[in-house]
Amino acid sequence: MKEIIQFKLNKKPVKVTVDSDRMLLWVLRTDLGLTGAKYGCGEGYCGSCTVLIDKRAVRSCILPVKNVKGKEVTTIEGLAKNGVLHPLQKAFIAHDALQCGYCTPGMILRAYSFLQKTPKPTHSDIIKNLDGNLCRCGSHNRIVQAIQSAAKEMKGE
Repeated sequence: MKEIIQFKLNKKPVKVTVDSDRMLLWVLRTDLGLTGAKYGCGEGYCGSCTVLIDKRAVRSCILPVKNVKGKEVTTIEGLAKNGVLHPLQKAFIAHDALQCGYCTPGMILRAYSFLQKTPKPTHSDIIKNLDGNLCRCGSHNRIVQAIQSAAKEMKGE
């Protein structure tokens, strides 16, 4: 059954009329044209579809759009501010942590959510937190280095 769903998307109010049980990933990609969140496994295991809901990393491929009513959704497209990349985005580029790029949006948003709660992560903290986001290219070492670098910049070091 179609329903009007209102939420904030990348800091702007959005209203969509869709089947309320449709997965958020498809609303973002198909209806709203934001293709940063990727379809990977479709079952919430790989992390390619990760977005932020009220600054918390969530798998959009298994989240019905009705669950974001009245909430704030941030995609990779909304992380930069006024054309300036977020420190995580800059660090991923600087550390060459985005080999094929497919997992990158999910990795960055997962790291963003994690760094909000853990601003001084250890190497093992980062690895443990990213455990649920898969990278088929094997860029994990560079991804961890990028997150360590971004954490320092975000703290002002």
